[in-house]
Amino acid sequence: MHTPVTIIGAGLGGLLLARVLHVHGIPATVHEAEPSPTSRTQGGMLDIHEHSGQLALAAADLTDEFRGTVLEGRQATRLLDRAGTVLFDQADDGTGTSPEVQRGELRRLLLDALPDGTVRWGHKATGARALPGGRHEVTFADGTTAVTSVLVGADGAWSRVRPLLSTAVPAYVGRSFVETFLYDADTRHPAASKAVGAGTLAAFDPDGHGKWLVAHREKDGTLHAHLSLTKPQDWFAAIDFTDAAAASARIAREYDGWAPELTALITASGPTLRPLHALPVGHRWDRVPGVTLLGDAAHLSPPDGAGANLAMQDGADLGLALAAHPDDVEAALAAYEQALFPRSAAAAAVAPRDPTPQEIIDFFAPPAR
Repeated sequence: MHTPVTIIGAGLGGLLLARVLHVHGIPATVHEAEPSPTSRTQGGMLDIHEHSGQLALAAADLTDEFRGTVLEGRQATRLLDRAGTVLFDQADDGTGTSPEVQRGELRRLLLDALPDGTVRWGHKATGARALPGGRHEVTFADGTTAVTSVLVGADGAWSRVRPLLSTAVPAYVGRSFVETFLYDADTRHPAASKAVGAGTLAAFDPDGHGKWLVAHREKDGTLHAHLSLTKPQDWFAAIDFTDAAAASARIAREYDGWAPELTALITASGPTLRPLHALPVGHRWDRVPGVTLLGDAAHLSPPDGAGANLAMQDGADLGLALAAHPDDVEAALAAYEQALFPRSAAAAAVAPRDPTPQEIIDFFAPPAR
C-alpha cells in the first residue's frame, strides 16, 4: 500500500498506528495540536496489559524497547479503608502480567521509533469535511489544510474527525477526578509515602458515598493521585481551582474523617480537575469511505485501566488491516471496524461509572490473584 495515511492526534494510539504503518512501509503523517513533544506533561503510570497493549507493541516491533521502560516493583498493590487500615497488600513478585510504565516515556519511545518529520507539531485540527471520491480535507487552527484519501481520527474525546462519522458527543458521567502530585514524597511526605507503598494504592469509604482515591508511585519519589468524587459539574464549577490552597481545602472537606496520611495526598498539592465523560456504550457508525476513528475518539469511557491499552490495540489492528489489504483501503477499514465495534462495546460495558467498594476490591484484587 502506497496511499499515505493522515492521522489526527499524536497520543499513544495514533503513534502506535504510525509505527505499525512504518514497519510495513506505508507512509503516514501525524498532525498534533501540541506545539512540541515536551509542551505538557503526559499523564502518569500505565499498566500495559498482555492481551492488548503488549500485543500492540509487539506488532510495532518494539517489545524490547518497551521492556526497557518498565518500572520494576510497581505492580505492588495496596487497599486501605478511609481509616488507613490495610485490607489487602500484595508485593510485586515479578510474576505480574501488566508491567507499569510512565505514559510520557512510552510516548517518547513511540516518537523515537518514527522517521523524522512524521509528526507535524502545532497542527490543531478545527474541522474536517468530505470531498468527492472518498477524500477528506482537514482544517487547522493556523489556517492550513490537509487533503487525504485515508483519514484517521485519533484525536481523543472531543475529536474533530468524529462528526464525519457520527453525531455522538461525550456526556458527563456524574463524577470527576481531582488530580494531585506530591514530589520528593519519601522525604517531604513520609506518612503518605508509606501509605501508598511500592506501587498502587486504592483507598475508599466502605460505606460508599461515591468517593475514593487511587495513588501511584512514579519515579524519583513522586506520588500521583486521583481522587474520585460523584458530584454534578456545577458543584466543581463553584470551586476556584486557580487558588490551589482554597481548592485543596474544599476538596479535603469531602474527605473529612479520613486518615491524615491519605488526606495529605490532597492538602499537600495543588489540585487539577479532570471531569469524566463517555460516549454511548456500543458507539458505532456506518462505513464512510476513507475515514475511521481509534481510541477515545471512537469509544471514550470512564477510566478503568484499559483506555491506553485499547487505543494502542486499535492502532495496531488498523495498521495491520491496512497492510493486509494493500490494494483495497475500504476492505481494510471495514475489517478493522468489524473487530473494533464489539471489542470497544464490551470494554465500555464493564467500565465502572460509580464503583462500589466491592467493585474496587475486585478490580485491584480479583479472586484469581
